[in-house]
Amino acid sequence: MEKKGIINNSTTDPNKILPMRYKWAREHYKAGVNNNWTPEEVSMQLDIELWKKQDESGLSEAERRMVLWNLGFFSTAESLTANNIVLAVYNHVTNPESRQYLLRQAYEEAIHTDTFIYCCDSLGLDPDEIYNMYETIPSIKEKDDFVINFTQSVLDPNFKTDSTENIQKFVHDLIGFYVIMEGIFFYAGFAMILSMKRQNKMVGVGEQFQYILRDESVHLAFGIDLINTIKEENPEIWTEEFQTDIIEKIKRAVELEKLYVDDAMPQGFLGLNPQTVKDYVEHVADRRFERLGLPKFYNTENPFPWMSEIIDVSKEKNFFETKVTEYKNSGSLEW
Repeated sequence: MEKKGIINNSTTDPNKILPMRYKWAREHYKAGVNNNWTPEEVSMQLDIELWKKQDESGLSEAERRMVLWNLGFFSTAESLTANNIVLAVYNHVTNPESRQYLLRQAYEEAIHTDTFIYCCDSLGLDPDEIYNMYETIPSIKEKDDFVINFTQSVLDPNFKTDSTENIQKFVHDLIGFYVIMEGIFFYAGFAMILSMKRQNKMVGVGEQFQYILRDESVHLAFGIDLINTIKEENPEIWTEEFQTDIIEKIKRAVELEKLYVDDAMPQGFLGLNPQTVKDYVEHVADRRFERLGLPKFYNTENPFPWMSEIIDVSKEKNFFETKVTEYKNSGSLEW
């Protein structure tokens, strides 16, 4: 069967990127390049000194727990994300400029994985403890299991998007991968770590999470554009029953993220409490609903307006003291 569009397009030469059909994919690729960074460019010296302190001038037990829980979740979640891109999504998205972005995203996932290696090495953490938390900590395991079960179709080597039913399954799995994993399950962790950075604690880890957040914001934008494009090209998949199923699963993801917040930060600490982070998760979920063309459910105000500033405002560096981790080349500057 001859198929056109962004997925499994039998009329597309995947080796011929010009002329481009989906300009948004190219824009996301350029945004990723402009955000380029590596973890070794971020100093961890102050974090190491603070982590080693055992008196009142160091971190509280609640703060240490929160840092460990987030390193434990993200360390394996990034690998899970990379596997989905390389083993599943790339195979079905045959459009060349979209594939170019997916390769860029796969590279960024490798950088994120390297970030957690760097953090573990710098802080002298037990890698077995951190990298096994997705099995030993129930709230982390539930999130990972939920996404794995959500994305089973695309990881089937015999799966093809050659029917309405299978295209619907593919979109279902993309929502699990991009909207739930990267768009909801990551954001409580971002808020917790970056709140600590705002208090001038664990600033190295915080700066690396800031760069990861900026990468993830582009991943999410690409994923939703991909999902919405498939919807537009295959409107028959967007049935009322399918929409209801997606809404219920996103709501379930929000509940799992709230359980994780209570587990990672059961008591809260100066400047941050579990309820505020859970409010933020609800606010984020409503934004995901809106981007998918679905009705908002929570109507919760954003308790962390500064999170948007972290994504949007450039991070200035002293050119003579450190490497430039954010730049624009002459081809992307606007005069």
